Amino acid sequence: MPRKSRAKVEEMRKLSDVDLDKEIEDTYRNYFSLKLQKETLQLTNHRQPPAVKRKIARLLTIKRQREITRVAQAEGQES
Repeated sequence: MPRKSRAKVEEMRKLSDVDLDKEIEDTYRNYFSLKLQKETLQLTNHRQPPAVKRKIARLLTIKRQREITRVAQAEGQES
């Protein structure tokens, strides 16, 4: 993975849960806007939608990793 992407992912990991949810929502809105632009032939950069989809996937992955960590910690405390 290129260094820029690693830096961006590290910044995403530093977000709080609320900020992470907000970033996911904003990114979904951006993706929806790009899809509309593509359908109306107004999109100038055809590489943007796949990049935004990857960002959504990264954000959702981080969110899921946090959920798994919470569950594992909760199970560890029960023992």
